[in-house]
Amino acid sequence: MKPAQTNQVRALIERLSRLSESEDWNSDLNPAQMQALRYLASANRFSRAPSHVAAFSGATRGTVSQTLRALERKGLVTEARSQTDRRSISYAVTAAGRTLAHSDRIIDQAMADLTPDQVEALEQGLADVLRSVIAARGGKTFGLCHQCRYHQRRGDAAYCRLLEVDLEPVEKDQICHEHEPA
Repeated sequence: MKPAQTNQVRALIERLSRLSESEDWNSDLNPAQMQALRYLASANRFSRAPSHVAAFSGATRGTVSQTLRALERKGLVTEARSQTDRRSISYAVTAAGRTLAHSDRIIDQAMADLTPDQVEALEQGLADVLRSVIAARGGKTFGLCHQCRYHQRRGDAAYCRLLEVDLEPVEKDQICHEHEPA
């Protein structure tokens, strides 16, 4: 790709990001809170700790802790401490939080006008760029459970070979911090 094209694509991504984030301000949340809420609503039960939210969003743990406290005060998430390790915290999204996290946005409506081939090409291209950026930063990829090398089908059920646990049916389509590409 020519440098001018690269600059144009980057400018388009940045502008779409700013426009998308500006829409978040129309709710009672700031963009960081909305991103954390959307992540938690899409993450499996093993991937809802503050450190996972921080790694996924590229934010500091301190910022994420404040963000999660704000979401909890607003009744959008609940905090749960592990029974075996009281230092271990996980967050669950409330019904109100789930409704807000899954609400349609203007960008969703705009993408609905694209052809399936355009959506697939856009998804693949952006996923490739994201993987490269994450690799350059030494970060973790995250990914959907059913696309992980540890995911195993067992009849109608699913199993994680890494964690050695049966998975809930919904978890195969959720984000996992343990994800390793197949």
